[in-house]
Amino acid sequence: MTRIAPTALYQEVAERLRQRIFAHELTPGMWIDEQMLAEQYGISRTPLREALKVLASEGLVELKPRRGCYVTEISRRDLDDIFPLMAMLEGRCAADAVRRAKPADIADLKSIHERLESAARDGRIDAFFEANQEFHRRIQEIADNRWLLSVIQDLRKVLKLSRLHSLSLEGRLQQSLDEHRQIMAALEAGNSEKAEKEMHDHLLSGREALAKMDSKNTKLG
Repeated sequence: MTRIAPTALYQEVAERLRQRIFAHELTPGMWIDEQMLAEQYGISRTPLREALKVLASEGLVELKPRRGCYVTEISRRDLDDIFPLMAMLEGRCAADAVRRAKPADIADLKSIHERLESAARDGRIDAFFEANQEFHRRIQEIADNRWLLSVIQDLRKVLKLSRLHSLSLEGRLQQSLDEHRQIMAALEAGNSEKAEKEMHDHLLSGREALAKMDSKNTKLG
């Protein structure tokens, strides 16, 4: 019987590059120096190129014929296109979560929401962001639609390319918390229509906050 191989080398390389892109060590628009990276990782260029193909399929890099590979730049148009899709998809998740949630699931969400409340009280943006991500992920898990989850995860990867962080905008932390309170209330009440609407509006509100930040930064520049 053929033994199952460990994680392929190119997958490990793809994950390392993915994290560097999310951390903006490899910045949007940057040319990927394949030879330098291959030397850094002590590998040949073959697994590196396979890794780049994976990242290209996720929208994180662009492979340009005869020009090489570049980290994807996310534009205002991209954000305008992606956020309404995210709002629709995550709204559907919230509605499905209401229909499928068990008491233990609601208790989990309440626990995560309490961490949001605590982080907001203390002004801990990073902690709020992490709890926020977990809150959304948990709702998606409860919704239990693997195809919907896959599409949302792919879109969220692309959104990580944005250098703007809406929670840094003055007043956005409290606004986001208020929106989460409405989502949580709808989930607890078992109101699928309201949960869908509140989640949908919450995502669009995040896009508006990013637009305000972008406008502010442009003026400062």
